[in-house]
Amino acid sequence: MVCLTLSAALPSLHPPPCAKHAADCQRASSYQIAVLYLSLLCTSIGTGGTRPCTMAFGADQLELTAHGRRGAARPKWSFFNLYFFAVELAKLTAVTAVVYIQENVGWGWGLGVPTIAMLAAVIAFVSGYSLYVRMPPGGSPMVRLAQVAAAAFKKRKATVPDPSLLYQDKELDAGISTTGRLLHTDQLKFFDKAAIVTDGDVLPSGQPRPWRLSTVHRVEELKSIIRILPICAAGIILVTSSSHNHSFAIQQARTMDRDITPHFKIPPASMLIFTNLAMLLTLAFYDRVLIGVLRRFTGRPNGITHLQRTGVGLTIAMLSNAVAAVVERRRRSVAAASGLLDAPKATLPMSVFWLVPQFAIHGIANAFMDVGRMEFLYDQAPESMRSMAAALYWLTFSIGSYLGTLLVTIVHAKTQRSGQWLPDNLNRGKLDNYYWLVVALEVVNLVYFFICVKYYTFKPLEMVGGEEEVELYHGNGNGTDGAKKQGGSFK
Repeated sequence: MVCLTLSAALPSLHPPPCAKHAADCQRASSYQIAVLYLSLLCTSIGTGGTRPCTMAFGADQLELTAHGRRGAARPKWSFFNLYFFAVELAKLTAVTAVVYIQENVGWGWGLGVPTIAMLAAVIAFVSGYSLYVRMPPGGSPMVRLAQVAAAAFKKRKATVPDPSLLYQDKELDAGISTTGRLLHTDQLKFFDKAAIVTDGDVLPSGQPRPWRLSTVHRVEELKSIIRILPICAAGIILVTSSSHNHSFAIQQARTMDRDITPHFKIPPASMLIFTNLAMLLTLAFYDRVLIGVLRRFTGRPNGITHLQRTGVGLTIAMLSNAVAAVVERRRRSVAAASGLLDAPKATLPMSVFWLVPQFAIHGIANAFMDVGRMEFLYDQAPESMRSMAAALYWLTFSIGSYLGTLLVTIVHAKTQRSGQWLPDNLNRGKLDNYYWLVVALEVVNLVYFFICVKYYTFKPLEMVGGEEEVELYHGNGNGTDGAKKQGGSFK
């Protein structure tokens, strides 16, 4: 952020402003571009570290505090509501106050203010170091997963015995199972072979050879990660189908009447405010009102399950795109009636606030989907792999965005002969058809999600501190817990 701010503030790090009537602008030098790209690279690397770890670490504070040693704590589902509320509040500030500074003061201060905010965040985080509940490192989870896979492959010809004969070592797993070890499940039995004890698997000291023998808990860690991947894939398809919707909506806004007062027009990009506001209000309402109401009907501490919350969000997201398609057809009919089909830069006699419903509904959908998916990943990931599960959440956005670009490219290529859906002149395009295509993809994705949920087995965890902990970790869509579904028992 410091390098990015300097690249905007120091004349030597950016090309000079273009003259008002100049046909050409001076291009940035290789050195100036290198500074800019280095800044963006550092931002990406830093974000890759903070995003998954902040959520997992913050939620751990509440869960570990609730398990003892520091008194009562708010349930962890409230943390994710609070986390996403803070993120949306920051986004709202960015698209209002920060954008205003960039447009009216300059890019130096426009980037400098977020840099100062980042410095304040680092200071605040470090100052609370003595207050945090810190778990000692338990070794690389990726290495453990690889060890289980390698051990199972080496014993691929072995016959899996009765589960009670599989290798267990409570002392070895103590550092990565402070809230209880994972119990054996009957799924993905191939990996159970990693816990079969054979000659040479154990050292004379009694310690297992990790690349030849794994405990049941470590085998179940790998199984848990594999089980959540199909549900993660539903997030990828969702992002793929809707990743460019806001970009097209902003293009629509440019053609519409954006006057608020005779002297002020709402910037097209500022329409995102309505998504941020809707998500903020929904998160507050859900956390403060809806959970209590739903709890009376379901008996669950968090009202509904994480997967149910995600499913509600997926359904509402389809409604958002359906509304977008209807509004776009209306916008194009207004352009035709006004004789402005070939005037893409003209302002149509249609208020930009026609776009508010689709932005607002999308914000409501995010309040259900984003929090529900993150709660599910945190809850169902092995204890020592929760930051990795959070990384999977953000990875779905990355993969989905790339696939979204591929979707737009395919639409461009396939609609050239029959009439371009997404031309530069939206008045001559068929953007509403693209929105309906997105709705169709989301319907398929919703069906796929329901199938994944139907056959998903929740991780069974041994009970170490009362029935409340079992409630946090167990439960399929029908109200039965994972261990009972597998025929296991709590120890």
